[in-house]
Amino acid sequence: MNRVKRQIAPYLLVLPGGIWLLIFFAVPMFAMLSLSLQEGDIVHGYRFTGHWQTYTEAISAYQEQIIRSLIYGVIATILLIAIAFPMAYWIAFYGGRRKGSYLFLVLLPFFVSFVLRTISWKQILTDEGPVLQPLRDLGLISQAFHILGTPYAVILGLVYNFLPFMVLPIYVALERIDPRVVEAARDLYANPATTFRKVIFPLALPGVFAGVLMTFIPASSDFVNSEVLGSSDTTMIGQVIQTQFLENSDYPTASALSFVLMLVLLIGVFSYARILGTEDVMKVAAR
Repeated sequence: MNRVKRQIAPYLLVLPGGIWLLIFFAVPMFAMLSLSLQEGDIVHGYRFTGHWQTYTEAISAYQEQIIRSLIYGVIATILLIAIAFPMAYWIAFYGGRRKGSYLFLVLLPFFVSFVLRTISWKQILTDEGPVLQPLRDLGLISQAFHILGTPYAVILGLVYNFLPFMVLPIYVALERIDPRVVEAARDLYANPATTFRKVIFPLALPGVFAGVLMTFIPASSDFVNSEVLGSSDTTMIGQVIQTQFLENSDYPTASALSFVLMLVLLIGVFSYARILGTEDVMKVAAR
């Protein structure tokens, strides 16, 4: 009896999460897949016909927005690594007893709505805002210079909104590094740059990998930043999907675009994992 309990215990622990994923992920995904293969309209209803041409039509019509979203996501992710790694490094190695306070400050913006934070960012980047207007008054930039409505504003918004998702996993990876390993590298006459390149960064790769997963996917599929901070020239695929679902009621096209976006992101993530070498990353994490 005890042996049976030990055998089924792991499955019982996984059961609640499995049921949750089945109800709120698998079933909606299957319904959306079915919807993407239907034909009709909002007036006469939709019926399943297996019309797979919706996918090719959607890709042909919105390939520019798909490519733009991926480019924005890649640029934002690279910037996030460049900004988050020094922050996480400083907190992990120099934060001392106030590490928790510094992490709280990183998370503090998340106590405000995502939309409100993006609107606040819009007020900062506007032509008459606290950034550009003083620069114009000092003659450092021309009167015609502006950021709002450009790709720069959208990417800045993505970086700002998803920064904690990159800082936290990198911090966790750095926090797990044994200080004696760093001291050993210094005892072997490694300079700070070599110690970082040969010891610290490889050991932090699991955190970087997790951070990329947590930022690249939502950044590439985001629609709030491009809607609030961008213009018609910076439309991302998330905006298109939102418009097709909520305004045009073209559910098959919206569902097809959602699956295309998911497939493209999965290919990108698996390619990144292949290049990085997830097995090596997991070995490093285990050590």
